[in-house]
Amino acid sequence: MITVASKPEIARMRESCHMAARVRDELRERIRPGVETRELDDFVVGRLSQLGGQPAFKGYRGYPANICVSVNEEVVHGIPGRRVLKAGDLVSVDMGVLFEGFYADTAVSVVAGSADEASSRLMAVTLEALRAGIRAARAGQHVSDISHVVQVTAERAGYSVVREFVGHGIGRRMHEDPQIPNYGDPGRGQVLVEGQTLAIEPMVNEGVPGVRVLEDGWTAVTADGKRSAHFEHTILVRKGEPEVLTSLDGGV
Repeated sequence: MITVASKPEIARMRESCHMAARVRDELRERIRPGVETRELDDFVVGRLSQLGGQPAFKGYRGYPANICVSVNEEVVHGIPGRRVLKAGDLVSVDMGVLFEGFYADTAVSVVAGSADEASSRLMAVTLEALRAGIRAARAGQHVSDISHVVQVTAERAGYSVVREFVGHGIGRRMHEDPQIPNYGDPGRGQVLVEGQTLAIEPMVNEGVPGVRVLEDGWTAVTADGKRSAHFEHTILVRKGEPEVLTSLDGGV
């Protein structure tokens, strides 16, 4: 089932997504050596409370924290705790926001301290894969057109895309149809329509695409122990260029 937002609903989505973008951008500045990952979680809880929103992940399908903080070989769903970030750690933060009945979802990868060339390149390619996916998310295009350009962008640069986790529709629920894989042939799946809101989220690995889940039942790590990066935006499908809802300036 395709969920299409009305104009009032789109306005509410913008509010939720702008709140998420604001907190995400403030959080980026706090990712530095010496910080415990639980401090990032605490910051998001406190900041959202000040703004009138709430974290969307806590308790979702049993998840025990408010945000996901995944470090180096951790791909997604890393649980914040007492881990202290070290200089050079590649940190991916995924966060969801619920505000007045509407959800936002966004993720960013940042290096704690100075980034080396390998980390910078991995993040830059992952971000470009996200940009390519967003450009493909236009009314009349197929869901797999997004998937295809994400995969091509990553693989042309010598990386791989994670296949176990996908982007998704979003709105009154955190996860709605359609699912949006980060790989596949173009011209398949649902045809996108104006007014859909989607969360597009490439997860790109330095090595093989495979992942495994740790004993905590949540943290997914790369199968070969190499690093991974993750970027995500919630967007609004239009006839022309999509609107990036989780951006304060309209950029990616």
